[in-house]
Amino acid sequence: MAQAVGIRFRSAGKVYDFHPAGFELSVGDPVIVSTVRGQEYGTVARELGEVETPESQLRPVLRLADYADAEQHARMHDLGTYAFSVAQTAVERLRLDMDLIECEYTFDGHHVTCFFTAEERVDFRELVRELQAKLGCRVEMRQVGVRDEAKILGGLGMCGRPMCCSAFLTEFQSVSIRMAKDQGLSLNPSRITGNCGRLLCCLRFEQVEGSRSRAAVASGT
Repeated sequence: MAQAVGIRFRSAGKVYDFHPAGFELSVGDPVIVSTVRGQEYGTVARELGEVETPESQLRPVLRLADYADAEQHARMHDLGTYAFSVAQTAVERLRLDMDLIECEYTFDGHHVTCFFTAEERVDFRELVRELQAKLGCRVEMRQVGVRDEAKILGGLGMCGRPMCCSAFLTEFQSVSIRMAKDQGLSLNPSRITGNCGRLLCCLRFEQVEGSRSRAAVASGT
């Protein structure tokens, strides 16, 4: 067992384990960490605790982020917007059958990841060569599903609140039509389908919470 802190890189994103490297960290602290893609700016989402990952496999926290780091992080976000514009123009010119979602730079600016969706396999080798020449950094294309697209883009659900996936759900879990039936909901697709076109994530969340409530009532607590 090793001691690690949990770091999150985007709102409602997955939490990754990192070696604290001697730093005393609290939830909410901004930090700079070492990742396989380079340096990244993240936020402590879980305080120090035991994890099953061997210590030798944990990448370290490099330092607590300061004001200059926050400004650099903001610059990389703006640069990602520019990269998206460049990439979108290239995709259209090359007539690639893909939909770009977002371009995201690492904190050090050495690596940019372009997220996209596509119905079929896409040969984006020429696109990558062109983007690397124009952006002057390593470019990675990452295909994601429609649920990931909704999580990245965000938005409001039919309830009028921010979508669960972009607000607080850190990982996607399977959702079935049975869950809608168990909750006595209408099976009209327009009532149980989210912005991504898949069954609402909250069907599973409400199913779990409902089960807990029923169990509490049955136990008299």
